Amino acid sequence: MIPNIREVMTDTALLGHQFSGDSWKNWVTLLSAFLGVKLSSQEMRLFSTMTGRETPPKQPFKELWLAVGRRGGKSQVAALLAVFEAVFSDHESKLSAGEVATVLVLAADRKQARSVFRYIAGLLHSNPMLEQLIIREDKESIELSNRTVIEIGTASFRSTRGYTLLAVIADEIAFWRTEESANPDAEIIAALRPALTTLDGKLIAISSPYAKRGELYRHSQRYWGSDDPDILFARAPTRVMNPLVSERVIQAAKDRDLASAMAEYEAEFRNDIESYIDVEFLARLTRSEPPELPPFSGTRYLAFVDPTGGGAGGFSLCIGHTENGLVVIDLLTERTYTAPAAVVQEYGMILKRYQIREVTGDRYAGQWVSQEFEKHFIDYKFSTMTRTELYQDFLAVANSGRVELPPTPRDKLLTQFSNLERRTTRNGRDIIDHSPGTHDDLANAVAGLAAHAINHQAAPTHLKVSWTR
Repeated sequence: MIPNIREVMTDTALLGHQFSGDSWKNWVTLLSAFLGVKLSSQEMRLFSTMTGRETPPKQPFKELWLAVGRRGGKSQVAALLAVFEAVFSDHESKLSAGEVATVLVLAADRKQARSVFRYIAGLLHSNPMLEQLIIREDKESIELSNRTVIEIGTASFRSTRGYTLLAVIADEIAFWRTEESANPDAEIIAALRPALTTLDGKLIAISSPYAKRGELYRHSQRYWGSDDPDILFARAPTRVMNPLVSERVIQAAKDRDLASAMAEYEAEFRNDIESYIDVEFLARLTRSEPPELPPFSGTRYLAFVDPTGGGAGGFSLCIGHTENGLVVIDLLTERTYTAPAAVVQEYGMILKRYQIREVTGDRYAGQWVSQEFEKHFIDYKFSTMTRTELYQDFLAVANSGRVELPPTPRDKLLTQFSNLERRTTRNGRDIIDHSPGTHDDLANAVAGLAAHAINHQAAPTHLKVSWTR
């Protein structure tokens, strides 16, 4: 007989020794409701508090969307659900010859996914009965004898296709931001749902909340308090799910940064962070082709560079001009920092084509940038505007429709703009910057060019001298 989740979490012969004690009782209630186990009247009251629902669930749900505070036990529970679905689901009869069922654990990156994976491996190895099911194991997957594989992956819609999925654990989905898509969580979930249909698999999206955007927030708005039979949304502060976390620690976090602590420990979506710009509107300001406009005689061109990305970031160059009040981005390109001097040399040749002898760039760029451009007879001027000021001025230009953007491969420019956040500090100042784990090299170069073009600050002059001294 296949046990239910309550039996698994409370029977010490299974995994109960991992989840015993009062600190896990609320998790037992929530997961029992999700998987269709009948609730007691006391459990029903807790269930209503966490979900806003007044009626008890009548059947298992297909999806669980869960916003839980930091240190609330999310990773351990994600691991438990992965093991439960992999071991105790009756799915072999639905598989074709040679087909395997996959329990996929997705996170923003592999390092984060491995955190949940370590809990999964620990649960399997801690029980002799479950350990016997393992026939192959490496750092990113565990194959079981019941034709199931537990595997970790990164949040990419390209890497999630082609699976027959028994369950998906979408870990910390509120923080899925990538360089390849403006809406990575929505695209990934859309790609996963068809792969879950064969085995009637479960989707478990579990995260601390963040900004009021993305799929976790959208599901909170749509399914909190809803009686939808398939999708369950629940929200719980840290101490509801893990009362062992000290109230003193939480209060200290609130004293340091109230907005951040309310999201991290009270599971509230942040009010101080919002999207910077409507990317669909920017798409309408983007020409279909060509990606680069050739220089025209008599046109006065400006250039802005962003050499501050470093590491995995880029060294971007933007060239543009104004035309009857419209800022036209003629050229936008980027290179990596593998050979900075070579990049500056290449950019010097491009600037020469557009008859530009002066560029403007980030004020925080090192002196080496100025020195390298000087070798190619190009003056480098540090911008007098902060990154936030550049983005504020660009927003005004874009909102009035006074900019023409170039197309970029995989809409990378639009994706970078979509990853920008407007954050309000304690003293009321706005800060605009890219979200954690992303870059804005191209977006910053475009914003810098547009802002300086409109404000006539550091406007380059037309080249009228020889390129040799």
